[in-house]
Amino acid sequence: MARHAAQGDAVHVLIVTRGIPEIFPPDHVDLIFRELRAAHALLGGAGIHFLDFPSPRLDTVAGYLLADAIKRVVQELRPEVVYAPYQGDLHGDHQAVYQATLVAARPIDDCSVRRLLCYETLSETDWASPFGNNTFTPTVFVEITDFLELKLKAMECYRTQTKAAPHSRSLPSIEALARLRGGTVSVSAAEAFMLVREVVR
Repeated sequence: MARHAAQGDAVHVLIVTRGIPEIFPPDHVDLIFRELRAAHALLGGAGIHFLDFPSPRLDTVAGYLLADAIKRVVQELRPEVVYAPYQGDLHGDHQAVYQATLVAARPIDDCSVRRLLCYETLSETDWASPFGNNTFTPTVFVEITDFLELKLKAMECYRTQTKAAPHSRSLPSIEALARLRGGTVSVSAAEAFMLVREVVR
């Protein structure tokens, strides 16, 4: 995100879900959203958009409703690049958002999306089933050497979400993954993605 912002791109984040009260007390949800806004500002984001579908209950939402809601945001913002959760993530909500994003970003009806990528999420992508199509195999690497420190500071904003090492979602693990992905392509730090579709015109 910081690299996009530094290049002059308008970076928008779509928050698809809001924690249901019986699992996530409203004051806790408000705290998470404050952390989100702090991290977003630090990274140079241009806007945050909320759909407020129930989490962790996207399995109770008709797929077309989710896809239509995401499509409306795509039509409003007209992004050229879209990042979605990986389809094989352990979290069922991530899987639902991936599928809905594929529908919302179909290359029809003058859709603006030219590049669709999936990102990996520590504690979701890495804990997924190792069978079938669930294994994350990166095909795109983006160097973030100059932005790694800022990425870690942004993650520090999420005090309710980060864990102590050696947890997968700890700051040392996040840095280790960036170093590993960087080493794969001979740079100091990188983020890795899977390319779903790229339209070149």
